Amino acid sequence: MGGFASLGINLPLVVVFTVNFIVLLIMLRLFLYKPVIKVLDERTKRTREAMELAEATKKEYEQAKGEVQKQIEKGRQEAQAILTQAMQVGERLKEESRTEATKQAQVIIDRTRSELEAERDKIIGDLRREFVDISIAAAEKVIKETLDAEKHRKLIEETLQQSAVLKKS
Repeated sequence: MGGFASLGINLPLVVVFTVNFIVLLIMLRLFLYKPVIKVLDERTKRTREAMELAEATKKEYEQAKGEVQKQIEKGRQEAQAILTQAMQVGERLKEESRTEATKQAQVIIDRTRSELEAERDKIIGDLRREFVDISIAAAEKVIKETLDAEKHRKLIEETLQQSAVLKKS
C-alpha cells in the first residue's frame, strides 16, 4: 500500500469510487439507458413506419396519377369522337338540306313550267278563237254578205289544227 500512497492514491478511496462508479453505471443502465434505448427504438420504429407509409402513399399517388392520365386521355378521345360524329351529322344535315332545297326548287320549277304551259295553251286557244273571228269578219267583208258563221268557224279550226299538226311533225 505504500506504493499507492507514495503516488498520492488512496486505495480505500479508489475502491469506494470504483464501487460508486459501478453502482452509478448499474443505476444509469436501469433507469436511464434502457428507457432511452426503448424511446429511441420506438422512435426508429415510428420513423420506419412513417417512411413505409410515405412510400405506400407515393405508390398510390403514382397509380392514381396514372389512372387520372388514362381518364384524361380517354376523355380526350371521347371528346374527339363526339366532335367527329357531330361534324359528320352536321355534314349529313347540310347535305340533306341541300338535297331538300334542290327538290323543292325542282318542284317549284315544274309547277311554274306547268302553269306557264297552261297559260300558253290558254293564250294560244284565245288567239285561235280571235283569229277565227277575225277571219270570219274578213271573209264577210270580202264577200259582203253574211256567211254561215258556224260552218266557217269549223273550217278555220280544222285548217288551224292541220297546220298545228304539220308544224309538230
